[in-house]
Amino acid sequence: SQAAKMKLKHNINPVLLQFINFIVLVYSLVTYIPWYILSGSKQAIAKAKQVKARPVNNKPGGAYRSVNSLHCLASVLYPGCDTLDKVFKYAKTKYKDKKLLGTREILKEEDEIQPSGKVFKKVILGKYTWLSYEDVYIKAVNFGNGLAVLGQQPKTNIAIFCETRAEWMIAAQACFMCNYQLVTLYATLGGPAIVHGLNETEVTTIITSKELMQTKLKEIVSQVPLLQHIITVDGKPTTWSEFPKGVIVHTMASVQAMGAKADTGNKQPSRPVPSDIAVIMYTSGSTGIPKGVMISHCNIIAGITGMAERIPNLGEKDIYIGYLPLAHVLELSAELVCLSHGCRIGYSSPQTLADQSSKIKKGSKGDVTTLKPTLMAAVPEIMDRIYKNVMNKVNEMTSFQRNLFILAYNYKMEQISKGYTTPLCDSLIFRKVRLLLGGKIRILLCGGAPLSAATQRFMNICFCCPVGQGYGLTESAGAGTITEVWDYTTGRVGAPLVCCEIKLMNWEEGGYYNTDKPYPRGEILIGGQNVTVGYYKNEARTRKDFTVDENGQRWLHTGDIGEFHHDGCLKIIGEYLNSDRKKDLVKLQAGEYVSLGKVEAALKNLPLVDNICAYASSFHSYVIGFVVPNQKELAELARKKGFKGTWEEICNSPEMEKEVLKVLAEAAMAANLEKFEIPVKIRLSPDPWTPETGLVTDAFKLKRKELTAFYQMDIDRMYGKNVK
Repeated sequence: SQAAKMKLKHNINPVLLQFINFIVLVYSLVTYIPWYILSGSKQAIAKAKQVKARPVNNKPGGAYRSVNSLHCLASVLYPGCDTLDKVFKYAKTKYKDKKLLGTREILKEEDEIQPSGKVFKKVILGKYTWLSYEDVYIKAVNFGNGLAVLGQQPKTNIAIFCETRAEWMIAAQACFMCNYQLVTLYATLGGPAIVHGLNETEVTTIITSKELMQTKLKEIVSQVPLLQHIITVDGKPTTWSEFPKGVIVHTMASVQAMGAKADTGNKQPSRPVPSDIAVIMYTSGSTGIPKGVMISHCNIIAGITGMAERIPNLGEKDIYIGYLPLAHVLELSAELVCLSHGCRIGYSSPQTLADQSSKIKKGSKGDVTTLKPTLMAAVPEIMDRIYKNVMNKVNEMTSFQRNLFILAYNYKMEQISKGYTTPLCDSLIFRKVRLLLGGKIRILLCGGAPLSAATQRFMNICFCCPVGQGYGLTESAGAGTITEVWDYTTGRVGAPLVCCEIKLMNWEEGGYYNTDKPYPRGEILIGGQNVTVGYYKNEARTRKDFTVDENGQRWLHTGDIGEFHHDGCLKIIGEYLNSDRKKDLVKLQAGEYVSLGKVEAALKNLPLVDNICAYASSFHSYVIGFVVPNQKELAELARKKGFKGTWEEICNSPEMEKEVLKVLAEAAMAANLEKFEIPVKIRLSPDPWTPETGLVTDAFKLKRKELTAFYQMDIDRMYGKNVK
């Protein structure tokens, strides 16, 4: 079984193991009946087995809908709240004095010199200080009015290029109220991509931070001729003189002060209607120049309505930690879900998230420890890192401690696969691990890329909570599917949300048909009010990716391949080439199809692997790969094999490539990969892939096109071409 394959290996004496298994069996029998009666798990097990979505008709390729929205798709969160400004006004009235947005104060900043000579910035942070719903509402109203004083007109574009923070959400709410179209750009985008986004949308105002203004905007501001106003969210920058004539720098506070003084008594503000554009969201650009996706008010509201329905008991007791880029649809949607349900949002960053994070001074507390969130969103890359860090710590334990952890881990895995809980293991064994994320997490939301079964099960076991794995695109306002909290199966992304329906379209070239048995398969199409308006100033691409059927239903052609299981849950099989969409499903020379994502998911959790990108060519019969090795693990492997040299020399060594390949091949076989899916040759990369390198997106998804270009000489070498 899959659970047996994911179990950890121990070295316990077989006789002792038999005795321990007997004790566990007796314990299970004695506690089963009271647990079954008191825990409410009977209902959870029953719910897990229920059908979650059904086709609306019996025709092949018929759309699947959630059983909770078979006859009518949900599109509005609260009656009459059909635009985002109305949703916030409703929430402000309902939760007036409740805390909404929290930020930690910086007590001290220090430069810490590393043994290598590098200087790392470290911070000591204080408590979270909070703005109430009323505070945020007033700040947003004043900012919106202040922007109007600066000349911003309704239905015109305004850009935000800023890290995830409270001011980002305040600025967004101001734009939603005044019907300004918010153009979002990732803080890690490169110069040409920023220039493209700002010029294509013809913005005259950009909202940013002091740091981004100095590090990114200063270099490119002269290439954006229409720019008139730069608003910094965190006070005055130190230098003003270097900006071109005609560009004025303001602080957010000064714009809010203008808005508070402005006489808006006689002027009726221009409120949005549901079809008006709320956000033009530039994709992270895993391929080529980023595209701006036009997302209307009704698109976002439908999407967050669907998402909220999958989070049981969502409300005022919940605390969400916001640290992913708000320019990403996953984070923006998650925060809007929280804002509309009375939850608190505490802001963080990947550098200050945990006690061990790179900017947190040793001995001081990271954000999760201080905030103790109940809800958290994460991309697989972050979950994979947590998994590896914990497993490395387990390997450093004494033999007794390690075997105890492994026994508890394997026991809980068995119980979870049957739908049972393990309160004793949770409190005695996994409590310390759970504290890594604050100790109160009740649901982890995961999206942005496929999550491996091993990592998902690890998070279930060690953090004692369900992992809501989702599937959605910027083009579907982030909404598509999310697994239900009592569904503990792995490798699936759940049933369609109540706001949308999903159907599978035949892909003949790949041999995927919606008549396939036992599971219908094909290209995933998403339909519903959450399907966005299209691409900004790109009508040809909009016509290609979006269609409207005879009933007026709008459909997004995702370019992803999926299959529906008997209970109505979707599984992503791979992605195929859809114009400039990244090619994940590749046909080898002999005709076999390889899912590169499947290969990567099987190998990326190895202690030896920090990151991996599989590559295949239709002109060759085998798969190759680029691997970012774990420095500690590879150095240890080199020592065992008697190889001496610098880090670069180890990574460039053909001998070490072969040794790593052996480890990858063993793991691939254990993960049941087909022989043709196992990488035959690899390139070890001495440098990590970060968003700053341009080789991964802000959500840490691989940029296959950029990686291919970066490693082109290595690809030629591995495929036996002459390299000059």
